[in-house]
Amino acid sequence: MKIYNTLTRTKEEFKTIEPGKVRMYLCGPTVYNYIHVGNARSTSAFDTVRRYLEYKGYEVNYVSNFTDVDDKIIASAKEEGVSTKEIADKYIAAFKEDTGKLNVKPACLHPRVIDHIDDIIEFVEVLIEKGYAYESQGDVYYRARRFKTYGELSNKSLDELEVGASQRTGEEQNKKEDPLDFALWKSAKEGEISWDSPWGEGRPGWHIECSVMATKHLGETIDIHAGGQDLEFPHHENEIAQSEAKTGKKFANYWMHNAYLTVGDSGEKMSKSLKNFVTAHDLMQEVSPEIVRFALATTHYRHPMPFNEIILKEAETNLTRIKGSFNNVMFRIDKAEETLEEDDSYLKELDLIKAQFEEGMDDDFNTANGITAVYSLVKWLNAYLEKNKVSKIVLTKAVELLKTLMTVFGIELGEAEVLDETIEALIEERNEARKNKDFKRSDEIRDELKEQGIILEDTSQGTRWSRN
Repeated sequence: MKIYNTLTRTKEEFKTIEPGKVRMYLCGPTVYNYIHVGNARSTSAFDTVRRYLEYKGYEVNYVSNFTDVDDKIIASAKEEGVSTKEIADKYIAAFKEDTGKLNVKPACLHPRVIDHIDDIIEFVEVLIEKGYAYESQGDVYYRARRFKTYGELSNKSLDELEVGASQRTGEEQNKKEDPLDFALWKSAKEGEISWDSPWGEGRPGWHIECSVMATKHLGETIDIHAGGQDLEFPHHENEIAQSEAKTGKKFANYWMHNAYLTVGDSGEKMSKSLKNFVTAHDLMQEVSPEIVRFALATTHYRHPMPFNEIILKEAETNLTRIKGSFNNVMFRIDKAEETLEEDDSYLKELDLIKAQFEEGMDDDFNTANGITAVYSLVKWLNAYLEKNKVSKIVLTKAVELLKTLMTVFGIELGEAEVLDETIEALIEERNEARKNKDFKRSDEIRDELKEQGIILEDTSQGTRWSRN
């Protein structure tokens, strides 16, 4: 298996720190509002990565934080006239509800910043002792130039970064030794949440929070650190500088970043700052969460993904096709022959499709190629079902393979859809009408069912149905 490592800008063979185990950290949301669809993309993409690693037999310790101390949370709390904790609790619950609808597996741990203040203070104290950080008027800053490889992850030179930093103005810049330095601890402002520290009342900077939570819960070196493309700089760059300065060890062996969700003809990234976003919460009022998840999960995580009705409609069409094939198998399986002479050759063909799926996914979790293998399986199944005699052994293996592969994408096929007794009776009545050559009544029943979203397909093996 190979993973594209943002740090080296190459695909590298995946080797874990501990055999059979993966330590994975995903930068979670800042909980001051509902997540938008771009945030949902990151969460869904790396849930799919996690699911595939588990499919391959790895035990994945998956940690994703909640940033519940931040300027945006403070501003939102003031606007709504409640505490920052109330705002954070509200939107953590909303995040869990929205991602639950998208069938995102909960992380093994969802650490919160407010539960790690003592750990953060201790971490900052070590950085000061080592000369990587300094106190200035109640704030604490990190000396970016002191870290020799600063800028390596984002592929930015110090000269380039200095030009951007020197253009910033404000009170904070006057406290710094160097424009490149960034805050580890911020002195308290009137009316804002704060904690006691050796440098006075204050609260943590954003970047230090993830360094502390990742190393505390996963160890000083982790296998995979993941997040959105927009976090490469400064957030992840600063995480590396802080963590490696403190521990003297490599912070993460593989850095993974998903590309933006884009909107409009210009391909502008979706973001709250640009006010061009749609919340996942609102979208799922209009579109089935299953369709949203399928669209997000089947686009390769490193490719920019346009967000529009075409993408969602295409996902709906493909998902309907997959479910139709699944239902058709379940329609035939009970009446199938136990075994047939040619079973071995068909079972080998299924093994080849499974291998095709793994070949695609082993190449940097290329879900576009992975789902192509699923479409191959669906096409294979549809052709097999056209046979007069089918094998229960083959159908059982095929349907289990289909369910397993779809689970990697976060789609649970479960059991075949069951028609209620009234519809079952109508289908049986239509079958009798066709036997008696009462085609008028047969057509009436077909039209009646079509109005209810039930599509019938007459085959040599009987009448199959699917939901429109």
